[in-house]
Amino acid sequence: MRGAIKTVATELLIRNGYQGFRFRDVAELLNTTRANVHYYYGNKLNLCEEVIVDYVLQTLATLETNWTGEKSFAEKIDGMMESNRQRYLRYNPTGETAYPWSLISRMRLERDVIGPKGREVLADFGNSLENLVIAGIDQAVVKGELSNDIPRSDVALQLVAIANSAGPITQDGGSFDRLEQLYRSLTRIVHHAYGPARH
Repeated sequence: MRGAIKTVATELLIRNGYQGFRFRDVAELLNTTRANVHYYYGNKLNLCEEVIVDYVLQTLATLETNWTGEKSFAEKIDGMMESNRQRYLRYNPTGETAYPWSLISRMRLERDVIGPKGREVLADFGNSLENLVIAGIDQAVVKGELSNDIPRSDVALQLVAIANSAGPITQDGGSFDRLEQLYRSLTRIVHHAYGPARH
């Protein structure tokens, strides 16, 4: 039951935010009682913090697998984009943005009310992702895909900014297209400026 509660809570937090999150809604979706939800998690803050921490850590684990693997640098950016697309389509199956889909983006809007553990993992997310991207760039340099003079921190900063803004970008654009364009344009710029043809 704990896992089912967390799954439903994740969806409700993405859709309604922390302020709009209610144990009553979790209970209704699981055909159980609010008392049962309270039994497992005690209160809203406990449940939401566990959901946020688990979500961020799982997202980082997926990104770590992507960025430390043997794929090319362009394929790693594609992998990051496709991870976003899968989450996006889960909440917007028609491909048109009707619903929020990124828990990280959503919880950043309410960081003042989510609790210290939630705030901490959200704050660490960008730094952890930046380190993964820099490691991916280093790998690409060793393999000869990118030149050694690539400004690692600048490129990583751009990718982290795209990742951190993924939810709002799709909301503003009405679909996933704008986000995909950003990922692909950054790939082209990096390879044009620092790829093997430049040597």
